[in-house]
Amino acid sequence: MLRNTYEVVALKARLDHNRAQPGDHADPRVVGRVARSTPEQAAAALAAAREAQPVWARVGLERRLDFARAFHCLLRERTEELLDILIAEGTPLPVGRWALSAALNATHPDSLAYARSVMVRESRQAGRLVRLLRKPDGVVCLDPARNAPMLTALSGVPTLAAGNALVVNVPPTVPLSVAYAFHELVAPLLADHGAPPGTLSVLCAPARPMLRTWLTSPHCDDIFFFGGSAQGGELTRSCLEHGKKPIMELAGNDALVVWRDADLAGAVQAALERYLGSGQLCLAPKFALVHPDVADEFTRRLHQEVMALRVGPPEDPDVVLTPVIKRNQCKDVLDDAVARGAELLCGGDMVDVDGRPSLRGPFIQPALLRVQGLERASTMSAVTEETFFPLMCVVVPEATTSVADSDEALLDSVLAFVNANRYGLRNSLWCRAPHVIHRFTDEVTNGGTLKVNDSHIGTLPVLPTVGGTGLSGGVFGEANIPFLRTTRLQGISLGTDVAEPFDHLATTETAAKPGMQRSTSLSPAGSLRH
Repeated sequence: MLRNTYEVVALKARLDHNRAQPGDHADPRVVGRVARSTPEQAAAALAAAREAQPVWARVGLERRLDFARAFHCLLRERTEELLDILIAEGTPLPVGRWALSAALNATHPDSLAYARSVMVRESRQAGRLVRLLRKPDGVVCLDPARNAPMLTALSGVPTLAAGNALVVNVPPTVPLSVAYAFHELVAPLLADHGAPPGTLSVLCAPARPMLRTWLTSPHCDDIFFFGGSAQGGELTRSCLEHGKKPIMELAGNDALVVWRDADLAGAVQAALERYLGSGQLCLAPKFALVHPDVADEFTRRLHQEVMALRVGPPEDPDVVLTPVIKRNQCKDVLDDAVARGAELLCGGDMVDVDGRPSLRGPFIQPALLRVQGLERASTMSAVTEETFFPLMCVVVPEATTSVADSDEALLDSVLAFVNANRYGLRNSLWCRAPHVIHRFTDEVTNGGTLKVNDSHIGTLPVLPTVGGTGLSGGVFGEANIPFLRTTRLQGISLGTDVAEPFDHLATTETAAKPGMQRSTSLSPAGSLRH
């Protein structure tokens, strides 16, 4: 595909649309097959999910958590096998390892223990047993991201463990890894743990007609969508109009802040994560806000590392770059930034898989911009919008006066810039000063996840992988733990030894005696009286 891009795309199009020529089906470049789904199958999957979901929910939380634990173990056992599938789809080896690590952390025993603790809580209150339970929403329909299909689709595993039925629509452009993971791992484990047929359906059809089917079906409760902010905003409105719960995982434009006392080696490595998958990961850092005192050294080190990045086949362990979908937009963004005063330090040209300049090349040489001043940066789409190419912007805030509190004023402006970002997926900080760390973690309000002195895109058990605010998650956006996002809280009170059913302010002397008539009225002040 990388060497004969247009020829292979044409082959896939012929196979996808039943226009195969003699020899197409036997072409050795075909690495797997996934069945295309019909509208009738989509409707049948929803009806089956509605019927199966109550049965699966009655299996019980502990048994469903056992399913998630078993998936975690099986995924760990078959990591190399799934890596081969991801590489066959074009995912570079380091990016594939990161994706599988994130999926393992989402179902890690500590993550499941946290989910168990928030799904059920009990206490005794005034002679009653009070339960706070999170109950499944019902039928969840999941549309994965095209740039990271398997990782985002596997959000369906904790969704299932929460007691929901799941319908997944595999993207026809990159269907193999998702279909393989659900067919080979998830479906057999569900059956082993008591899930009836219909609890899981995996379809493969164009997204827009499938979304319309979900919106209009009485059998769909939640739409779990990964995609762009504009499309997510439209879909949210449609969900509300049709009575569906929207769970939106949209674009990201993350900030990486580097303070004067930062571990620059670690900060540079975190900034380099921007180039994983050629910058086509929503939760990668998009711009770095670097303290003026260390900006030159940070930029020099990062520039050196970026110049060493190279294109190549995905199985090469040193390659992190992938073909870029929106190649023409990259030039527009770079031209706009340079016209507004940014300095282009390197990159931005289209190249082939061997790194040779080519206007038809599927790759873009990694680009690095330096921008002087927050006000100037705020005018550039390279900084203010999500960019889906291998482009990092180093933004150096204006130096303040030499007075003692100059750093405090600089910190104020940096925090304000981060919070003014219309997106809100992840933000990170490299700093040693406790005061600065405290202000960052206390005052940065946008973003589902904050990282301090750590990999920007790295995942951990319990810590949410995705989820955010603003254009990253919509009006209901927050850090995404599927156990919570696909369930609803219900309070339950069970009377066991109730002497006074209603009035917990009543004293022993004023409480009604057995057999006495009780009346309720409002006093002139509006308080409840018995």
